[in-house]
Amino acid sequence: MSALLILRLVLLGLIALFLLSALAVHFRSRVRLKLGRQLSSHATVFAPYNLLMYAFSAVPAGAFPDRKRFSAVDALRDNWQAIRDEAAGLFDQGHIRNALKDDDASFASFLKVGWKRFYVKWYGEPLPSAQKLCPKTVELVNRIPGVKAAMFALLPPGVTLNPHRDPFAGSLRYHLGLITPNSRDCHIFVDGQEYFWRDGEDVIFDETCVHWVENKTDMTRVIFFADLERPLRSRVMTWINHHVSNFMGAITASPNQVSEPTGAINRLFSALRSRREKSRGFKQRHRKLFKGVKFVGAVAVLWVLLLAPWPIL
Repeated sequence: MSALLILRLVLLGLIALFLLSALAVHFRSRVRLKLGRQLSSHATVFAPYNLLMYAFSAVPAGAFPDRKRFSAVDALRDNWQAIRDEAAGLFDQGHIRNALKDDDASFASFLKVGWKRFYVKWYGEPLPSAQKLCPKTVELVNRIPGVKAAMFALLPPGVTLNPHRDPFAGSLRYHLGLITPNSRDCHIFVDGQEYFWRDGEDVIFDETCVHWVENKTDMTRVIFFADLERPLRSRVMTWINHHVSNFMGAITASPNQVSEPTGAINRLFSALRSRREKSRGFKQRHRKLFKGVKFVGAVAVLWVLLLAPWPIL
């Protein structure tokens, strides 16, 4: 058997494994995105890794894990009024806002429709601006090693965040209501299950399940939003997840202020802004052609990898 044939068989196996992982993630939830959208989503990139996280998770599968399992974050809920007061100050001063230079790829689709944020921490040390402007919240976050990322998130009246699934299963999402309508008209659906925010109440959910958000009230919603490291049943997998999380956080860091560091992914994302706008315009004007080009491109890549003649190895 030639080296070229062996290499192609290995590539075929990796592609098959990747696609099977993507399908497993797709069918894991009751509520699903359209298959084409799922396969083309950035969430699919992490499908093999996410299956490992699910397999070793110490938390049973489900949209809303049992909150009682996460007693470490009780300190956040117990001090919600102090956190709310700092959030209100940030809100009044305009610090909870859009990305400064279109340099937040993680939440770009949210920011386009009016969602805003102020980072307290992003998979590393708290941001200098947070240490200065919300020191009590920073102090509380620093007490809890499992909090990998934290921010204040603002959802204006009339805004909807369309159904999506977050890409990384190494964490679970935490929300604490601070300034909310306390109404069912401002809610989130996770895998088809509804939750609405209330002042001083918190919830944990699996953000890799399909979820969407809607604020049908005339009041702005402000919450404390955090990523908690997923508890795992293996020390080795915990170590791997910890370091993978930190690496992903470093390359996706987004600043509150110009003086703060920006991760490599977001620097590239900002630099390619004009090209993205042109691509978006072409897609809107020629939607069917855009999909056709993507499909042909994917087929061409597979042909080159698996069928095209290669130079002798």
